[in-house]
Amino acid sequence: MTSTLTRRVLALGLVALPAAGAAQGALAQGALSPQDKALVDKAVAYLQSLSEAKGRFVQTDPRGAVTQGDLYLKRPGKARFAYDAPAGLLVVSDGALVSIHNTRLKTFESYPLGATPLNLFLAKQIRLDRGVSITRVTRHTDGFSITARDSKRPADGQISLTFTDKPLRLAGWTVTDPQGGATRIRLSSLQPTSGLANSLFVLKDPRPRGAGRAKM
Repeated sequence: MTSTLTRRVLALGLVALPAAGAAQGALAQGALSPQDKALVDKAVAYLQSLSEAKGRFVQTDPRGAVTQGDLYLKRPGKARFAYDAPAGLLVVSDGALVSIHNTRLKTFESYPLGATPLNLFLAKQIRLDRGVSITRVTRHTDGFSITARDSKRPADGQISLTFTDKPLRLAGWTVTDPQGGATRIRLSSLQPTSGLANSLFVLKDPRPRGAGRAKM
């Protein structure tokens, strides 16, 4: 992954941290303490049950810049992050690709969903015991977090998923890149919903063909 790709995909903390693979990590679910495993199982069951949801998000990048917007999830595979003005960013996962449209810079790029941390909680079958190493389960006063990294490429960075306890809810995540820079996504008012239009999860390259479209 090039440094240019790293910078661009940091819009939403989507560093190249593949979440799906065949190999198990050194600290997979079987090596956790019974208490930690119970929390992981609790998180997996919750994510598996979250078929559709919507809410707000606040993103803080490694330099401290803060942006926010609306979030829509429709599992498996679909998500939409519509940044408030003046950010000019729209990030959409259609189930196969994660596309990023920057209206201010007039750029459009797409990456495989499986090569982004979003795949951890958008997959059809949520698994935190294959392809990722769970390096830490941390308890907080109002919830817990699960930190994981790619089993095959542990130097690529890590992601920490944070959950509240009462009620059980995904509160956000933090992606840390190989240089130690952290992009934090905090979710607010994330609520289950139904009937989200499929059109929310379609994002086509608006530029004319041959106008410098990014190649995957």
